[in-house]
Amino acid sequence: MKYDVELVGKIGSMALIDKADNMIDYTRVARISRELKPGYIWISSGATEIGRLDYRMRNGCDLPDTEESKADYSSQGQTILMQTYRQFVDSKYSVRQILVEHHHFNDEVKKEYLKRLLLRCKEQNAVPIINYNDAVSQSENRRLELSALSKSHAKVYECVDNDETASLVACLVHAETLLILTSVDGIYTDPHDPSTIIEEIGGKNAYELVENIENYKKYCDGASRKGANGAKAKLEYVKEAAAQGTKVLIANAKYTLKEILSGKARCTRIQIR
Repeated sequence: MKYDVELVGKIGSMALIDKADNMIDYTRVARISRELKPGYIWISSGATEIGRLDYRMRNGCDLPDTEESKADYSSQGQTILMQTYRQFVDSKYSVRQILVEHHHFNDEVKKEYLKRLLLRCKEQNAVPIINYNDAVSQSENRRLELSALSKSHAKVYECVDNDETASLVACLVHAETLLILTSVDGIYTDPHDPSTIIEEIGGKNAYELVENIENYKKYCDGASRKGANGAKAKLEYVKEAAAQGTKVLIANAKYTLKEILSGKARCTRIQIR
């Protein structure tokens, strides 16, 4: 099977934060950045939380818990996020920021435009870093837009969760591997017992694979933070990419990309056998 892109990877907000110091985990971001290269597409959450922590550090307090504050944090954190990636990605590669919203995946013309943009990155020696455009995405407007789209589309994508965005990007560019990095080693039948990790979800064809993913979703409950959708949502989002032949890996961000991709790190693998 021919793939257009080697890897689409995504890292979650909590995997980017040094909880002890309440700031971006520069060591982890540096390690990941050094492994990024043309042919990889990286989806990075974290702008809102990094912006919140940076605002608190500079002002001694948080902003009120409002949607406007989330936009303020996101715009502040996004600059820090991109500056950090640019600092540590190999200097011989360009780094390109791409901010997306739901319409980039619900509109065929915009989707094709985005696809061409991403595929050009590999040709032009660049690494694209994607995030959702929280700073200018107002929830009520988004809700109305999605509601209108649902009247004419069989399926509507929200893309507020970057797990969904990563899977849609993997489908869009026909990626060989989709890697979801989290703060745990994978998907568990019992999230309180590390020994119950699900090492593989497979199937002899797309239909059987999706059926098996649905079966494992019943074990999933909870999320790592407020606003996150958790393991069940991850399995739901990656179904489409896995069904098209992309190998999906859900792994801990403490491991290097090389360790995960080579099979040396413990993780959950989802693929057609």
